[in-house]
Amino acid sequence: MTAPHAPIALSCGEPAGIGPEIAVKARAILGTEVPFFWMGDPRHLPPGTASQVIHSPTEALALPGTVLPVLPHPFAAPATPGQITYANARGVVEVIARCVSLVQQGQASALCTAPLHKKVLKDGAGFKFPGHTEYLAFLAGVEQVVMMLAAPALRVVPVTIHIPIAEVPRALTPALLEQTIRLTEAGLRRDFGLKQPRLAVAGLNPHAGEGGAMGHEDAAIIAPVVARLAAEGMAIRGPLPADTLFHPRARAGYDVAICMYHDQALIPIKTVDFDGGVNVTLGLPFVRTSPDHGTALDIAGKGIAEPSSLVAALRMAHQMAAARTG
Repeated sequence: MTAPHAPIALSCGEPAGIGPEIAVKARAILGTEVPFFWMGDPRHLPPGTASQVIHSPTEALALPGTVLPVLPHPFAAPATPGQITYANARGVVEVIARCVSLVQQGQASALCTAPLHKKVLKDGAGFKFPGHTEYLAFLAGVEQVVMMLAAPALRVVPVTIHIPIAEVPRALTPALLEQTIRLTEAGLRRDFGLKQPRLAVAGLNPHAGEGGAMGHEDAAIIAPVVARLAAEGMAIRGPLPADTLFHPRARAGYDVAICMYHDQALIPIKTVDFDGGVNVTLGLPFVRTSPDHGTALDIAGKGIAEPSSLVAALRMAHQMAAARTG
């Protein structure tokens, strides 16, 4: 397996959040182990940052690990940690689009995105997408993608994501479930080097419906899809009771857990590895990862932001890009 010959593009995210400072911390931790450059307005970096403006991504490869390579993108205004500036919303969206373009052109090996403030983008830039994932799918011209949260001890995929729990049964269709499973299985093969990924599918209801006593969706929707895919040769089991799916012995039996709704997936992974979880988008024609946390405006600029998830996201992007090119 060969390493990618281009650096990772790290988008700035919300400039008033912790994105700029954890980018600096990540560079200090990773050095040249994972080559990346940060795209944003240099004015938004913490004071005293050892950075170097570059004019093309390849220049990042020549810089020492103690210096943050910066591909500049001018924003409308300076940024004050913890204080939202709506005038900068447009710049945040433009940076994402520029980074995607660089990855599509092969000038960057992967995309890693710092957290967004969705309300700021909506109010300040008329952003019409629920978040990063949907915008990236739009830029890539892809109809459906899958959000996977990954850590060394656990990978999870929610089939339905940012919707009220009351809407989950209606949104959970056989077509959506099957497409999510297929994209997940293909992504584990392509980006994680698993020749025969093992998938565990959680039930929607307590005890996976308990034969219809606690809901009909498990038997009517989930079980037929799982049976059909298993008959094709996929290593898949389910529906399985979610309350016994995430203890260590259970986790040893699968490579990813397919979950039916947001909290069913995210509570376990954030309990198992709160700082090391990585948000991965499967189904895109390029690699995309992100730290599994928000902008943390309340601690921005205080120097206490934890960079572990960003470090893990950059490392995972590097490994995934190598898997695609190796």
